[in-house]
Amino acid sequence: MATVESAEVRVVPANEASWDDLQAVFGERGYPSQCQCQRIRLGDHDWWDMPVEERAALLHEQTSCGDPDAPATSGLVAYVDGEPAGWVAVAPRTEYRRYRNSSVPWAGRHEDKGDDSVWTIACFVVRAGFRGRGLTYDLARAAVEHARSRGAEAVEGYPIVAPPGKEITWGETNVGTPGPFAAAGLEEVSSPTVRRRVTRLDF
Repeated sequence: MATVESAEVRVVPANEASWDDLQAVFGERGYPSQCQCQRIRLGDHDWWDMPVEERAALLHEQTSCGDPDAPATSGLVAYVDGEPAGWVAVAPRTEYRRYRNSSVPWAGRHEDKGDDSVWTIACFVVRAGFRGRGLTYDLARAAVEHARSRGAEAVEGYPIVAPPGKEITWGETNVGTPGPFAAAGLEEVSSPTVRRRVTRLDF
């Protein structure tokens, strides 16, 4: 499935969405509402003991929700038939501290960790009631075009796959699965672990 069927899907930069709409996507309980899309940005050490309210304040600052004239934002919000339904984090790779300190993007490659011309599609959230309908495909394509329009020279994603005979939980797939990245034009460039892949599209 490549798109949400029989529905109008609109994906906008988060600064063109309201804060209430973004929080509706994250919900009031469960991992997205607790994380506030900060763990990959902050790294485990700084994220772990930070109150949810502080994480939310950081996200609000990063997204500039409700400010269409903001010069930058940290992601995109998807609407399905006018209802806030999804989120994707996309920003220069240098902004994600957890990846800077992880082997995932770097194993077997000679990448400059300080190269901010490479962007990363880091995280997806699909609101309860809209899952299982292919919305991550729309979000991934929009994220690629957003990075391209903001001057990125390349965009990467680090999807997770289930090992043979194993399953992955919905919470683990917040980084994405290979299908949406492939449909958006990213190709696998390395496989640093049994479950992780590095995908990339050069513009």
